[in-house]
Amino acid sequence: MATASLYSAIILFLLPLQLIAVPLCPRDCEPVDATDRDRIQFAQNLEFLETEYFLCGALGKGLDAFEPEYAKGGPPPIGCKKANLNHLTRRVIEEFGYQEIGHLRAIKRTVGGIPRPLIDISSENFAKLFDKAVGYCLDPPFDPYEDKVKYLLGVYAIPYVGLTGYVGTNPCLKKFSSKKLVASLLGVEAGQDAVVRGWLYRIADEKVEPYNITVLAFTKAISRLRNKLGHCGIKDEGLMVPLELGAENRTTSNVLSADPNSLSYPRTPAEIMRIVYGTGDEHRPGGFFPEGGNGRIAREYLSNSKLKVL
Repeated sequence: MATASLYSAIILFLLPLQLIAVPLCPRDCEPVDATDRDRIQFAQNLEFLETEYFLCGALGKGLDAFEPEYAKGGPPPIGCKKANLNHLTRRVIEEFGYQEIGHLRAIKRTVGGIPRPLIDISSENFAKLFDKAVGYCLDPPFDPYEDKVKYLLGVYAIPYVGLTGYVGTNPCLKKFSSKKLVASLLGVEAGQDAVVRGWLYRIADEKVEPYNITVLAFTKAISRLRNKLGHCGIKDEGLMVPLELGAENRTTSNVLSADPNSLSYPRTPAEIMRIVYGTGDEHRPGGFFPEGGNGRIAREYLSNSKLKVL
């Protein structure tokens, strides 16, 4: 009898702690129920986007000029264009592009690839994104291919989303081969993001020509927009943050975006689609993917407007 009373007391004591631990995030921010294959193939949508943006920006030609079979018959990207980059930046971005080809190969060999979705990396699409981020129409329209700084801000808008997707996916994977692949992909994605953030941090206070907006302000605006579109709180931060969001609450410097324990933020497939579609709705395509992503996860969200968790 005494033992039963003790157990009851412990349960009553722990119950408030359980309630406190329940995240405030809505249900549709939780991981989807999917296989390792589904999850990694979903991530391939972002890999395709990065491949095309990097190769086009550095060389003026995309995946089809190097490994066309990896596209599996998917349409070529909209707006492929060589950016006006200096020698150093072009070399680094070219390397990033080749790395992305390797990522597509690794995914194809491990789980089988998906057809490349229709991808829009046009100047016009980026202009819409940056207009939405700053809250008004920039004049002239933002063109990431115009110079190095604008191109790097365009890069800022892409790889980090894939990085958070891998962080969110990894704990849900079952097979060792899947975890090994995603950990390896995440390492390079994080490196790419760090290189770009580091470059932008050095010029954070410089104004982006011809706008009266600093590099720092643009990064804050893009991160704020992605948090808004994702609907799941702060998982994105600009190059400077309030002290309460800095590492150990001791710095406003934010070269790497991370949570209060300096761990990378995770995102679910639904959050990612809301962001890369630019619609804030995983069921409504647009933005970088005018016809939506490919693979079971993306296509099931598109075919079922009531679907929240697969």
